[in-house]
Amino acid sequence: MIAKVRKRLAVGKQAAQRFDRHRFNLRKLNELEVRKQYQVKIKNRFAAFENSDDDEDINRNWENIKGNIHTSPKESLGLDEFQQNKPWFDVESLGFFDQMKRAKIQWVQDPSQSNVDNLNKVKRGGSRHFRNKKRA
Repeated sequence: MIAKVRKRLAVGKQAAQRFDRHRFNLRKLNELEVRKQYQVKIKNRFAAFENSDDDEDINRNWENIKGNIHTSPKESLGLDEFQQNKPWFDVESLGFFDQMKRAKIQWVQDPSQSNVDNLNKVKRGGSRHFRNKKRA
């Protein structure tokens, strides 16, 4: 038997790229008072930036703009809390997984139409179970 093998390289993100990002609580922008407060802070920061000297280094200007963009939402909106995923794979899921595996082995050993139908039925039931467990 001849098999085709395909290799794929995956580059993991560096730790600085993964954890340096901040998620702001953007749901607070739906509140009118918070939104106006945020808009005023942004306008004030950029107004102060425009009044500064134009002779400064362009890199320093960029750092000021970047700092304004990062600190304003942090102050007025706050950071969004990360939600921990609930574990969904339990003993019942393990039973469905084993049942799917047994049906596949039975189909490989005897590829009759009844085994194909049984495999499809078991796969459909297992997929439905896994999907419902993940949603719950």
